[in-house]
Amino acid sequence: MVTYYFCRVLMCISVCTIAVGFQAKAGDPTVTAPGSRYVIGAGDVLAINVWKEPEASLQTVVVRPDGFISVPMVKEVEAAGLTPIELEKELSAKFAHFFREADISVIVKEVHSEKVYLIGAVKKEGPITVKAPLTVLQAVAEAGGLTDYAKRGKIYILRREDGKEVRLPFDYAAVIQGKRSEQNIILRPGDTVVVPQ
Repeated sequence: MVTYYFCRVLMCISVCTIAVGFQAKAGDPTVTAPGSRYVIGAGDVLAINVWKEPEASLQTVVVRPDGFISVPMVKEVEAAGLTPIELEKELSAKFAHFFREADISVIVKEVHSEKVYLIGAVKKEGPITVKAPLTVLQAVAEAGGLTDYAKRGKIYILRREDGKEVRLPFDYAAVIQGKRSEQNIILRPGDTVVVPQ
């Protein structure tokens, strides 16, 4: 009997601790809501839902290369460069002329705008769509690996930072041996991995 009450008290304390942790996170300005950091880009596939207004909703809309989407009733709306939450606010303002307090949801269904590029002595050159954090080693694997003629110690990443192009070294041979693991960085959209021959 004592064991039963003891277990119940422990469970109660655990639940309260978890609830307080969630409350702290909800009030913490450094915690970002899901979807609020992703920036929409050209080629991304979106779904736009206008609550109780199916004729204004879109199950699938692709962001055009110019960054715009075509939406029923409000015509052209620039989506590229906005987060889903920012686009929801923009659409709510545009739909306010037609619906009172329009409740809009923007869902990113497919990401196609965030790419890294591999050129040189890899088996499959070209862009790789970034759908999750991707390291240099993972990107090389996605490209089918290195060719026999690759200069494994001369690989580098070209990255734009503050308007300037930066060259980051990557020693393939050292990284796969467990050395220089700090060079196996997470790639950012727009990075180019160059593998000299």
